[in-house]
Amino acid sequence: MSVNAQDWSTRRRPFPITVRLPLAAANDISMHRPRYVPVVFKFMLAFAVSFGWATFAYVLSSHWTAGLESTGTRLLAQLLILGIAVLPAFMSVFLATGLLLDRRPVRSHFADGDFPAVSILIAAHNAQDTILDTLASIAAQRYPAPVEVMVINDGSTDATLDRLRSARYPWLEVLDLACAGGKSRALNAGLRLAAHPITVTLDADAHLHPQALRQLVTRYLSDPPNTAAVAGAVLVGNSRQNPMTRMQEWDYFQGISATRRVQSLCQGTLVAPATFSLYRTDILRVVGGWPECAGEDIVLTWAILRDHHRVGYAEDAIAFVRVPTSLASFFEQRRRWSRGVVEALKTYGSLLFRRKLSTFFIWWNLLLLYTDLIYTVALIPATVLACTGIYWLAGPVLVFAVPMALLGNLVIYAVQSRMFHTLGLNVRRNPLGLLGYALIYGLLLKPVSIAGYLSCLIPRHARHRV
Repeated sequence: MSVNAQDWSTRRRPFPITVRLPLAAANDISMHRPRYVPVVFKFMLAFAVSFGWATFAYVLSSHWTAGLESTGTRLLAQLLILGIAVLPAFMSVFLATGLLLDRRPVRSHFADGDFPAVSILIAAHNAQDTILDTLASIAAQRYPAPVEVMVINDGSTDATLDRLRSARYPWLEVLDLACAGGKSRALNAGLRLAAHPITVTLDADAHLHPQALRQLVTRYLSDPPNTAAVAGAVLVGNSRQNPMTRMQEWDYFQGISATRRVQSLCQGTLVAPATFSLYRTDILRVVGGWPECAGEDIVLTWAILRDHHRVGYAEDAIAFVRVPTSLASFFEQRRRWSRGVVEALKTYGSLLFRRKLSTFFIWWNLLLLYTDLIYTVALIPATVLACTGIYWLAGPVLVFAVPMALLGNLVIYAVQSRMFHTLGLNVRRNPLGLLGYALIYGLLLKPVSIAGYLSCLIPRHARHRV
């Protein structure tokens, strides 16, 4: 059914109620729960191990720079080493240790009648090539409760609307927007009409694993009662297209997934991406939905954290998406993501001073601005100095950062592979993509991230003068 914009204000749906864990399921969890290790203990252990390694790296590196001529030169050298070697080593060790300590909360077995009804929102703009496959993957879900799917056609100029009209699904509703207003506006239009207590967002080029929706909802039901959102696992579906997508496959499989998993362990996943995530509908409405900005996902997630809710992560609820295939589109995407981090810090910077475990990762994001900058400006000088026999900058990277990055990635690979096998999936062989991810990817990503940070920090009129 196609609905015009002027009809939105006249259509009313019941305000959703909070979904709570069924009593039988809660009892089942308490009877079969293994010995509980407090999250705070896990966090402190991971922090102690990573901080100890970083301190060792910094002290040893300081001895290497002691021979520099002036105090100012030594200070500059130490700041460079801190950003290019010490902090990256700290982050790698923390992620590896956190993953080794992480034990996903046991999911209970829910009866079909315990599952809540779900509204799925899909913002579609010029998605003629992918939208029917996305809908087919929804139709294949093994989900026992009612599902409504609202595809918001955001002013598409191709055959997206025709494809939607040809689809014959009883649960499908189409909202046709005459003019493209952006992803946030489209999702908010669907949110105003969502009938069910749980809202799931999905990109128009995403293909869901057959168990994805069920895994996402059961993770929500099994998580603590203050959970307001759960991020799904987003992986690359077009990795065989070209070298650019092959490298991104490893970024999504290794870096992004591991970071969100450890953030979830520390009770504060910082991004519930609209690509595939679950939200409580009532809380979405309370925080005002998706803001109209470059990083709407991260700003919305931080708004949820600001209101003292928890954001979880379902590592085995998988959506395969199409990632950028060209350098230009990749740069634009990552520049937008970097802008989102700065927008979130500018809007909800007060989260930096909350006494919660999730605050650690807010600071982590702030430190990324520094490490990305140092990596961008110091990598070439480090290489040049090493070629001339001067190793005080390249040495700490090779001795402290590189081995820990290798260790961290091996741990991440083992954890991710084990999760894949439980879903009946196999990790595809992609050695060329791995080589590019290890040697080239950072060279592309870090400068683009810096450009994104600066574009949000520098006033618009100043950028125009430059």
